[in-house]
Amino acid sequence: MKKQDLIEKAERIEPICKGKILTFHVDTVRLPSGNSATREYVRHNGAVAVVAVTDDGSILMEEQFRYPCGRVFFEIPAGKLDSPDEDPFEAAQRELREETGAVAGEWLSLGDYYPSPAISTEVIRLYLARGLSFGDTDWDADERLIVRKVSPAELYRAIAAGEISDGKTVAALLKYKLFCESEGSL
Repeated sequence: MKKQDLIEKAERIEPICKGKILTFHVDTVRLPSGNSATREYVRHNGAVAVVAVTDDGSILMEEQFRYPCGRVFFEIPAGKLDSPDEDPFEAAQRELREETGAVAGEWLSLGDYYPSPAISTEVIRLYLARGLSFGDTDWDADERLIVRKVSPAELYRAIAAGEISDGKTVAALLKYKLFCESEGSL
């Protein structure tokens, strides 16, 4: 079997409900076998997340309440794109500055992360930010955060212990660890 033998093609695209950043769909697709099937999913504008490393090697982390899960999560700075055509790099710069007050002198891509590809189009662009300088934060009116600097060793221990369970944070920190190992700077 080849990859093209896996491709499904849209027969009917049916948005059910549109919100500010999400659109819920129930589409009909044609399977490679020729049969039809229904696919329920969410269209999402996308998001960005930043592993922001201070001069002493610490990583900026945030504690933030996440209403859908009803609890506080320990995460890297992140945020949604304001529109589907917003430049992700510009969004990453904005989110880092707004949430932590940091501006980075060096930016590198850590790749993409798809949190739930079976039910959502959301892609989170992951970045590494270094050479930080700090100014004021500019939180959204409905945003409350606790920002801390944490050593990578403490973060990797927390991931292994299940204390950090936010998917984008786990993926980005592990990508950062691999980047450091390949760069020889861990």
